[in-house]
Amino acid sequence: MPKSLSLRSGLGSVLFWSVISAAFIGPGSVTACAKAGSQFGLDLLWVLTFATLGTVWLQEAAARITIATGNDLGQVITQTYTGARGKWVAWSLFLAIFLGCAAYQAGNILGAVSGLALLTGASVPTLTVGVGIMCIILLWVGSTQNLANFLGIIVFAMGGAFVYVAFGAPVTPADLTKALIVPNFPSGSLLLINSLIGTTIVPYNLFFGSSIVPGQSLSEMRLGIWVAVVLGGIISVVLLLAGLLIPGDFSYPHMAQVLTDRLGAWAGSLFSFGLFAAGLASSITAPLAAAVTAQSLLGVRKNSPTYRGIWLVVMLTGLGVGLSNVNTIEVIVAVQAINGILLPFVTIFLFAAVNNRILLGDTYRNSLPQNLAMGLVVLVTAILGLWNVWLAFQS
Repeated sequence: MPKSLSLRSGLGSVLFWSVISAAFIGPGSVTACAKAGSQFGLDLLWVLTFATLGTVWLQEAAARITIATGNDLGQVITQTYTGARGKWVAWSLFLAIFLGCAAYQAGNILGAVSGLALLTGASVPTLTVGVGIMCIILLWVGSTQNLANFLGIIVFAMGGAFVYVAFGAPVTPADLTKALIVPNFPSGSLLLINSLIGTTIVPYNLFFGSSIVPGQSLSEMRLGIWVAVVLGGIISVVLLLAGLLIPGDFSYPHMAQVLTDRLGAWAGSLFSFGLFAAGLASSITAPLAAAVTAQSLLGVRKNSPTYRGIWLVVMLTGLGVGLSNVNTIEVIVAVQAINGILLPFVTIFLFAAVNNRILLGDTYRNSLPQNLAMGLVVLVTAILGLWNVWLAFQS
């Protein structure tokens, strides 16, 4: 008999899947969304609608595979592709996720340190080393869950402050509705479009999310993902709307000043601490996700020297970028765009796996509407990614 969906189980599922929305509400989202609003007004709001729906469709497909087979996405892919071809697929996917995690980690460290520097005024190199050592210790001992939950609460509190501030944005309901659904490509916006996609549809979350699905029914899983991800998408939207209020070029001090002017000094401090919290939480998640993906695709044992070596390399990559005196905002936007460009490569294999009749049968494999939705995500992200690469080669 199918498991019924109760109020308690539904709320529990929403809280569980909030880990996915918390994962994409990091320094990348804060930076890319607010910069999009500051630089292009409402013109890129449609990207957040597309990316939020894309996250729902892709995460639901990855979780459905796990519910149907009892294996996560990486394990299903390795079962589907065997021999030399299987090794090539597994290593290619792992390297794509590993590269993406290392890129994310650079932005995570920079975001965490920027928030802490705003809050304390301390030396950036000192803070960078301190944040790096803290993350390495937490990952080594494995005591990350409670801290991640606490930091997630701070990040959502910061999002709540932006919700209030966004009501002061000079936007009419008609303009907002139009911007949410009508695509617009202002000149010079392509990198930021890919960045908004990459910071919302996080490629490593497809493996990370499918590896932590609890014993849920399809209805519980779908409710949890829809509500949690849409709430995350709403926070992204209000971050963009708050960006409309930033005078001049986008910067973190300008962002903090907007909150201070409208809510008081405490709100500016909340933004600084929230940026630090988002960066620290993501700085723990990204290296761990790379190691979990290796465990899933390559059979690496948890907490083995190889497992720890993988997350350590990702960690040190972010730390190295953080100490290299780069432009924080430009790097964060660029690394989100890199992941947006890598996304189609990962989603193609998810698309193939979720249409495998042998593994999933007719109950769990994609329907025609689901294939159309996923196909749209793959096609649009591939076109935008290749377009961005082409422009990069030209310049």
